[in-house]
Amino acid sequence: MNAPAGLDLADIPERIQSEVQRAIQRSIKGVEYIASSGPSLGSTPKDVLAVRGTMNLYHYRPVADEIYRVPILIVMATTNRGYILDMVPGQSFIEFLLKRGYDVYMLDWTAPKPEEKSLRMEDYVLDFIPDCVRRVQQDSGEHDVTVIGYCFGGVLSLLYGSIFNDGPMKNLICFTTPIDFREMKLFQNFSDRRYFDVDRLVDSVGNVPPEMILSSFEMLRPASRAVSQVQLWENIWNDEFVKSYRMFDRWATDTLPLAGEYFRDITKNLMWDNKLYNDTMSVGGRAADISKIKVPILHAVAEHDHIVPYDAAKHLITKVGSTDKEEVMLKGGHVSLVAGANAIKRLWPKLDSWLGKRST
Repeated sequence: MNAPAGLDLADIPERIQSEVQRAIQRSIKGVEYIASSGPSLGSTPKDVLAVRGTMNLYHYRPVADEIYRVPILIVMATTNRGYILDMVPGQSFIEFLLKRGYDVYMLDWTAPKPEEKSLRMEDYVLDFIPDCVRRVQQDSGEHDVTVIGYCFGGVLSLLYGSIFNDGPMKNLICFTTPIDFREMKLFQNFSDRRYFDVDRLVDSVGNVPPEMILSSFEMLRPASRAVSQVQLWENIWNDEFVKSYRMFDRWATDTLPLAGEYFRDITKNLMWDNKLYNDTMSVGGRAADISKIKVPILHAVAEHDHIVPYDAAKHLITKVGSTDKEEVMLKGGHVSLVAGANAIKRLWPKLDSWLGKRST
């Protein structure tokens, strides 16, 4: 019997042995995966400056000999934990900023308690963010503050900057921040006012549970979790792949609930009436027109962002009133834009180049 073209029968035992060895190794690694905990995340040394309700303000300890004058306040999205920007050493955006000489603070969030279901958009924009800015000023001894907002943290930062447009914000950086909520297609379908009774939901459950929020994200790519688990099994013998998988999977599933009234505000004002895009947004009775923002602004968007598509984000730069403004589109997705190997090569150096000139 002739062997198929290109196949040496003498190689078959060796190939079988190799596959058997790999299967054994994969099984051993699978047991190790189940039995072990993931890498420690968010471990860059920091001090807790303030804890108030769902608000947490951190100051990361400087490591460079020379520090830029203007401190940075990072405003995280209210659905996610801040450690996405502080992964393991060598893959931490916070660590990168510190080594480049920036003075870094973070406004991070914890789950609102049941009694905090009455928190509204105005509590975040008119209270939590200004409070943190004041504390950063006091701690750093500087009046000017650069604000960096990630995803919906960028929306909150824009609202803050539009209302306090004569305030201490010196620079504004937004990552993957939506402006036109009509273009958040699946979320639009999910929250369609014809079928979605947000008042009944909030009045019934109070805070919106994290399972509902996580499910809405997963519906954007229904097969992604199954595909990622298959990829994990195929690469279970690869320690670096497993380490990266565990970091990002932990963060992606570590979703926070949203305060009920805050969710009601988002649904009605942004998802239904698209007020930020239509220039009719107000917070706590105060007009929030982002054309009032005049500070230097950088908006980083991802080429393959499935959560905030480019059509939802592209109007930010044209709508702000700044003369010093720039949009940069980089390869990657909603998360890989800011964290991981892609971000290390692309976003982080770009941000350092842009911000360094504006932080003295």
